[in-house]
Amino acid sequence: MFNKLQKSEKGFTGLEAAIVLVAFVVVAAVFSYVMLGAGFYTTQKSQEVVHTGVKQASSSVELSGDVMARGDNGLTEIDSVTLFLQLTSGGSAVDMNKTLIVVSAPDISPVDLKLGATADAVNFAIADKFNDNDDELIDRFEKFEITINLNAIGGAASITPNDQFQLEIKPPQGASYTIQRQAPPSIGAIMTLV
Repeated sequence: MFNKLQKSEKGFTGLEAAIVLVAFVVVAAVFSYVMLGAGFYTTQKSQEVVHTGVKQASSSVELSGDVMARGDNGLTEIDSVTLFLQLTSGGSAVDMNKTLIVVSAPDISPVDLKLGATADAVNFAIADKFNDNDDELIDRFEKFEITINLNAIGGAASITPNDQFQLEIKPPQGASYTIQRQAPPSIGAIMTLV
């Protein structure tokens, strides 16, 4: 009988199987934790990339209303252009101090305009702000009236009857917003450009 007990390995087989089973469970738990962690990290990064891409691809500002122009005293060319800007739906605030407006026309090489007027630089001006605060940020539900003095560009640059011109508004973040207009066949004192 003593020999029978020594040769029987039934108890050890059950113990070994339990140890192997526990080892497989532990390895599977660690592996699944690592895989889930990597999956969550990848999903989070993908979501951030999508949100950043949407923010960069969509324009932050849009035109609100018509583009108005004023003719010079002789009514031969456009003196200034006035437009209203507002945020796009869901857009974040735009700092007009960091926004560029690029003006180009047949007789005007692209010129970068910045906010403010100095003696040696061509710039645009905020004619009026329709907001509750006095900053240069276009916030939600606010509109800014922008005036671009084309005479300040200087040289022989001018927009005459039937000339097409382009205003490209480049906010500090987001896509640029392009406005293309054509001067009417006859220049008037005040005109709505279509």
